[in-house]
Amino acid sequence: MSTPPAALTAAHVLSGQGGLKIALTGPFGVGKTTLVQTVSDIAPLSTEVAVNSDDVSHAPGKTTTTVAMDFGRLEVNGVTLFVFGTPGQRRFWFMWDAIVRGAVGAVVLVDVRRLQDSFAHLDYVEHVRLPFIVAVNTFPGARSFAASDMREALALSVEVPIVELDVRDRDSVRRLLITLVQHLLARRPGGVRADGTVSA
Repeated sequence: MSTPPAALTAAHVLSGQGGLKIALTGPFGVGKTTLVQTVSDIAPLSTEVAVNSDDVSHAPGKTTTTVAMDFGRLEVNGVTLFVFGTPGQRRFWFMWDAIVRGAVGAVVLVDVRRLQDSFAHLDYVEHVRLPFIVAVNTFPGARSFAASDMREALALSVEVPIVELDVRDRDSVRRLLITLVQHLLARRPGGVRADGTVSA
């Protein structure tokens, strides 16, 4: 995706004030907590507890689960981004509304080995009309698919960016978040206001 004109850069429209709240969602074990830990400039807040009765067959080595949210903060080109990760397990989905309130956009993190687990998360951000991009976490050994195939499998419109990344790589995650900000600026005639809200 091309970079917006200089007059519409996030640093300009924010004028150094406020910041952008970004929601991060996706199924259990997809890498949300790792993403926040990787990219945050501060010690991230994570509300994880030990996994007990949960099915972790699709996430070998997973010993904890987020029960409330993950939170991190970073600066990108003078813009403050606040990243709020939602819990992935169904029994904690009631918290999503509170976590995404005030967000200007979302990242839906997916695992190509179990795309069906992402449908509820995609349905949610579409239902609340939150602009979003799809991030494909490149797990070791997972197949790589063309963006067109991913778009068809997830029933995404052509306007929704699809980005591959390694959530363990800081530069990879930063590029993902920059793509989201560019997507927000490109799709909204008024861009993002100085208070961090997206104009209609």
